[in-house]
Amino acid sequence: MSLLQMNDLQRHYQTPAGTVKALDGINLEIQEGERVILLGPSGSGKTTLLNCLSALDSPTNGMYMFQGTEVPRSHSEKMTSFRRENIGYVFQFFNLLQDLTVLENIHLIQELAGKKDPVRAKELLKLVGLEAEINRFPGEISGGQQQRVAIARSIAKRPTLLLGDELTGNLDTETSNKVMEALVHACEQENITAVFVTHDEGLVKYATRVIRIDSGKIISDQKVDSSDEDA
Repeated sequence: MSLLQMNDLQRHYQTPAGTVKALDGINLEIQEGERVILLGPSGSGKTTLLNCLSALDSPTNGMYMFQGTEVPRSHSEKMTSFRRENIGYVFQFFNLLQDLTVLENIHLIQELAGKKDPVRAKELLKLVGLEAEINRFPGEISGGQQQRVAIARSIAKRPTLLLGDELTGNLDTETSNKVMEALVHACEQENITAVFVTHDEGLVKYATRVIRIDSGKIISDQKVDSSDEDA
């Protein structure tokens, strides 16, 4: 079933040097349960597309439909409500609160979403393999473990769509693989659709679909053959 659609989506910026077409006619449909990776060089429009998907940014033109309803544009309160009700976000730099324990970081996002559930918070940390770390502070665990806490935190409010921007950008290859394995497992268990921006071709194996972007346009859109994932 289709989760979202974008039709001829454009995001243009006016600069002293002229118009920058960050997104230049994006046509995109994402199905429920897909894990989509966005690949492309720096400045290709990947992050701008992610920001439009999350309603952090408003497109200049075009249509964005989410579960059959047009996503609010240029109305900050409605855009905020849309994000709160539908979107989870995993950042590159973790953004955990250092004076709260791992478990307290999960509780906080639940409280902000009005969905505090201590039992579920512990289950989510177990889901990402951190049940033994719940009472430790972020500074006491590794970067990869912090990113797994960030994943658990991002799905604590039960988002429909999970987004990530270079979420393994600060991690080595082995740690990146552990983080992505935890993320895939969490998305499958929680039935969450996911879209991630990366420069790392090695992460393609964790996706069900790969979309390549350049100069604000989609230049390829391919399903990932699950039989090749362990090749």
